[in-house]
Amino acid sequence: MNSLPLDVKQMRDHARSIFNAGVAAVAPDTAVKKCCKRKGKYLYIDDHNYDLSHYQSIYVIGAGKASAPMAKALEELIGDNISDGLINVKYAHTEPLNSVQIVEAGHPIPDQNGEQGARLIVEIAKRATENDLVLCVISGGGSALLPLASAGLTLKDKQDTTDILLACGASIHEINTLRKHMSAVKGGRLAEAIYPATCVSLILSDVIGDDLDTIASGPTVPDSTLFSNCMDIIHKYDIGDHIPLNVLQHIQSGANGNIEDTPKSGDPIFDKSNNLIIGSNIEAILAAKHAAEELGYHCIVLSSLIEGETRDVAQVHTAIAREILKTGHPIDPPACILSGGETTVTLQGGGLGGRNQEFALAAALDIIGCNNIVVLSGGTDGTDGPTDAAGAVVDSQTLKRAISAKLDPMVFLNNNDSYPFFKKLGDLLITGPTKTNVMDLRIILVV
Repeated sequence: MNSLPLDVKQMRDHARSIFNAGVAAVAPDTAVKKCCKRKGKYLYIDDHNYDLSHYQSIYVIGAGKASAPMAKALEELIGDNISDGLINVKYAHTEPLNSVQIVEAGHPIPDQNGEQGARLIVEIAKRATENDLVLCVISGGGSALLPLASAGLTLKDKQDTTDILLACGASIHEINTLRKHMSAVKGGRLAEAIYPATCVSLILSDVIGDDLDTIASGPTVPDSTLFSNCMDIIHKYDIGDHIPLNVLQHIQSGANGNIEDTPKSGDPIFDKSNNLIIGSNIEAILAAKHAAEELGYHCIVLSSLIEGETRDVAQVHTAIAREILKTGHPIDPPACILSGGETTVTLQGGGLGGRNQEFALAAALDIIGCNNIVVLSGGTDGTDGPTDAAGAVVDSQTLKRAISAKLDPMVFLNNNDSYPFFKKLGDLLITGPTKTNVMDLRIILVV
């Protein structure tokens, strides 16, 4: 066990190394090879085995920020058997592939590249017969990266609706509920296109609770949501007058029973479908816990299921940190508080940032005057909101440095403008695309 740091700079370095350990534990290629083994003509996936010589054609399709390394791992396992394939990835999230084509597309707002790629993916799916095997690689980001609209809707309808849902503070579950009901591929529709071929989906989870029908909006799984749920969400956030009229009319028509709902559990299209989660947030947290313990910290894992308004969640985390300093509860310092999940930001201003940077800024305001507290909040995908940062790292001296630089933290926070605040202080967490995605990882060190 290494000796503990005595200064904040070393603690900040520790926080970054703990974060990196968590991200490394959910590397997509490692996750695929952990659950998929090749022995001769057989591919073993979890507790199923597939005789590769039995199938006339084998296709690899999918979408998400992590789908390129996932597809690469499959190529390394069964590349000689892949007939064709195509995946949609976020720009700059590519890997060199041989049998599988890559389409780079927009995220979180879908674009025409994504639409064209999704159309080609559906064409491959429909080409598959009962004698074929379709392997789907699916990860977070898949919702935006499979933007094939339902009949009567346009890509712009989906773009505008996604914008509004992101801005109003809707949860990822709520956003994806509407996405599924505006889509020709989500909410089980891709499985519908693949049937009667055998379908195996390898899924890297980026949602609270690892709900299969929420990850990438569940393209290959039964959908548990209804058009009526979409109307409830529209009413909850009072966005009926803001979303495109085409979308509102489409949802209303579905809720009235005039449009067939998404495929549900028990539908025969899922009889030859197997969905397997190969990586999730808790794995990243536990790897981070191990790394922190190796550095000499006592650890507490709060939860991998944390959601809610970012600023409120930040205050709860910093309250625990201050309690540790004051009373030694719930654990004695040196302490490492770990949590995961995905919070939401209800936009009040027009600034630039993301939920992790906002978390860090709110936390910095709450630890003024405290000694030896470091807070890191980062997205495991390396991207926090529409920025090139994964998040930010702060400590109890952050606001003192901000004041010296003539930066008013409340002005930046109220304008949701955390990115330029941290950029000026040099406190952004920059990792570049990690090519994985299991939500967020928060690390609070207390010495």
